Amino acid sequence: MHTALKGSAWGAAPVATGDAIARRDPAGLPVGWAVTSGGRLSIASDERPDRYPFSTMDLVRIDDALTYGSRRSGSRFAVYIGDLGEDTAARARELLAAVPTPNNAVLLAVSPDQQAIEVVYGADLRGRGVESAAPLGVSTAASEFREGDLIGGLVSAIRVMSDAVRP
Repeated sequence: MHTALKGSAWGAAPVATGDAIARRDPAGLPVGWAVTSGGRLSIASDERPDRYPFSTMDLVRIDDALTYGSRRSGSRFAVYIGDLGEDTAARARELLAAVPTPNNAVLLAVSPDQQAIEVVYGADLRGRGVESAAPLGVSTAASEFREGDLIGGLVSAIRVMSDAVRP
């Protein structure tokens, strides 16, 4: 399923339905990677950029939205910001497969440079409201992105979708 936002500076905002995704074994993660107690993937690296793209407060806002959205819906919410390649929906599904519980997860993938938003979700979420929540999340995010608020768009989309997904 793809949903296009008409008249949007972001153009088409596809929303893909979830496919059955195999669960990823944490033992198979690369060196330096770990699954946190909350189930998120964390990586240790010696490389430190001179400047981080988000402030600590922005990261806290995203983390809070992910944490509370996951608790509220009984499913894992995850965010990806970056290039999604030529086939944005396929790349989003690949990223979902890397989430610790992909069958019970919703991934909001955003590529600002490509002006693309993808929402993909695991098979266990079908019939729990995610089908109608995904387009609402995309619409909410795109609205705030047009105003120049990337973090606000992510947080609002997570809230809208997690409110609609039944545990």
